[in-house]
Amino acid sequence: MHWLSNIFKKMRGGVHRPPRIFFTNTLSGQKELFVSQKPGLVTLYSCGPTVYGSAHIGNLRAYVFSDSLARVLDAAGYHVRRVINITDVGHLAGDGDTGEDKMAIGAAREKSTPQAIADRYTREFVDDLSELNIDIKNIQFPRATDYIREQIALAKTLEEKGFAYHIKNGLAFDTSRFPAYGKLGKIDLITQRAGARVEADPEKRHPADFWLWRSAKPGDLQQWDSPWGRGNPGWHIECSAMSRTLLGQEIDIHTGGEDHIATHHNNEIAQSEAASGRIFVHYWMHNAFLTIGNQKISKSLQNDIYLKDIVAKGFHPLVLRYFYLQAHYRTPLSFSWEALAGAAIALDRLWKLSRDVARESTRKSASSETRNRFLAVLRDDLATPQALSCLWDSLKSEEYAPEEKWGLLEDADAHLGLSLLEPPELDILTVKDTPKEICDLLARREAARASKDFEEADRIRNTILNSGYRVDDGPNGPVLTRTAF
Repeated sequence: MHWLSNIFKKMRGGVHRPPRIFFTNTLSGQKELFVSQKPGLVTLYSCGPTVYGSAHIGNLRAYVFSDSLARVLDAAGYHVRRVINITDVGHLAGDGDTGEDKMAIGAAREKSTPQAIADRYTREFVDDLSELNIDIKNIQFPRATDYIREQIALAKTLEEKGFAYHIKNGLAFDTSRFPAYGKLGKIDLITQRAGARVEADPEKRHPADFWLWRSAKPGDLQQWDSPWGRGNPGWHIECSAMSRTLLGQEIDIHTGGEDHIATHHNNEIAQSEAASGRIFVHYWMHNAFLTIGNQKISKSLQNDIYLKDIVAKGFHPLVLRYFYLQAHYRTPLSFSWEALAGAAIALDRLWKLSRDVARESTRKSASSETRNRFLAVLRDDLATPQALSCLWDSLKSEEYAPEEKWGLLEDADAHLGLSLLEPPELDILTVKDTPKEICDLLARREAARASKDFEEADRIRNTILNSGYRVDDGPNGPVLTRTAF
């Protein structure tokens, strides 16, 4: 009961009275005051990756969002018990109830086994989270294949209660028996039945019904015994089974991408609440898409970019975290290399300011009005853009003493996760091992710009570009990145 001792530590000196925090609850569509079920404790479940390949930067936005959420709660005095599931079976291509399991697709692509690719991409995913300064030590990462027994037990409970029916292809959940189906996001069941992601199956009673357990097909690489014969679990039931096993039948917060609302999360609600007769999740929170050229980042669209690609171009991983934080989590965010370069310039400047404040304050902190304002905007539905603005305005202002600025940096470091108290000793604007001739060209271009010879500056810029590098100009100077991996 390590988590319980942590709660007692935070409650020492009296009853835990957390500050007022507001979150937008997808269930109501409204901003609501957050109240945890148990004083001092928050249970937080986040939908994790299907580990048949690398997680791209569109996927990773969801985990910086949930980490920001956990940081705000932790700093407010809560102990946060976190789970991010690892899907290593059951998720079919297209996110629906037909097609090949994504793990089988990955195994065939790499001429390997589902377990081997799950091991590889789980390690890579967790490493990416660590690079983004997400505290992986305090997160559980359960794998779906380790909870087959719990998934079977939950499916059996639903069958016994009359919410599921057994047909040739497996055990299906009967959505008509759950009148509240579609309440998340106010999805009309009639519309859902007609939706493109709902496949017609002549054996199902209703098109929106979904598999709790699928009968094994010839050549299935992953299958187990069950009361309904050999087979494998549906995608949705793993989250319900693992969250109730690890966090309890009722949890405080469930996060995920907005694409999970219509089907995956409504299915989680239906099977969980049908089984328990209780509220499954009290606060549903969803982040918006990361896009490129007005398109969602997706492997299927072949516009996917990975954290390793960003690092290969010379950017520090926390530049991506800063880039995410510049937009509210519920606002779509458009990625471009130019926008990332702007984030690099800003973070580099922020790190330089923090070093200056550390020296001037001798790392002694004092309270101030600006610290209160910073905390207030973050506690108002994680308003990270406003928090960054508050931070910048205060650090550049001459109205605050160095000790007050250092106190603000302490709060900002705890909430934003940008290594502000111990900035990396490197220049994030410089590509590693840049050839001397490129550095010379860059210097000549800056001299041309300073003398307002913009024609010459453009000519040199094109020369740099043809040499495999690109120059982006920001308010604090140029940033150089590689144009090829």
